[in-house]
Amino acid sequence: MFLDLVKDYSEIIILTLGVGIFVLLFWNIWLQTEIGNLKKKNQAIFAGKKGKDLEEVILDQVKNLKILDKDIQELYEISNQINQLALRSVHKVGIIRYNPFKEVGGNQSFAIALLNGKDNGIVISSLFTREGTRVYSKDIKSGISEKYPLTDEEKEAIKMAQKPVRSGSELKKIN
Repeated sequence: MFLDLVKDYSEIIILTLGVGIFVLLFWNIWLQTEIGNLKKKNQAIFAGKKGKDLEEVILDQVKNLKILDKDIQELYEISNQINQLALRSVHKVGIIRYNPFKEVGGNQSFAIALLNGKDNGIVISSLFTREGTRVYSKDIKSGISEKYPLTDEEKEAIKMAQKPVRSGSELKKIN
C-alpha cells in the first residue's frame, strides 16, 4: 500500500525534493557569501592585531575617557567660578553728564553708576560749582538706594547701566 502510494505520487515527490534541493542550494550559496563578507570585516577590524592587543587598546581608551572626564569636570568647576565672579564684578556702567544750574556753566557735573550682575554697586555723583567740586556716593542694591534718595540724573545713570549691552552689529544699525 505504501509502495502503491509512492508509485502514484512519485513525480510529485521527486519534484518537491528537487525544489527543496534547489532552495537549499541557493540558501547555502547565500550563507557562504555572508560568511565571506563577515571574514572580510573581521580582517579589516583585526588587521595585524591579536586579541591581547585589542584588549590593551580598549583599556587605553577607557583610561583616556577617564582623564577627559576629569578635565571636563575641572573646566565645569572653573566655569562656575568665573560665572560667580562675573556676577560680583562691576560690568554694568552708566554715566550722565549734566548741568545742575540753568543757563549757567556747562555739562561739567556727572553721575556714574557702577553695578554688578545683580544690579548691586554704587552711584558716584560729582557736582561742579564755581566754589569747588563735591563728590557723593550712594550704595545701590538691586538697582535702588535703600538709605539715600537718588537724584533724577543718578536714576538715569542706573537705568543706562541696566540696559542690555548691544553688540557691534546692533550699534552700526543705530548709527
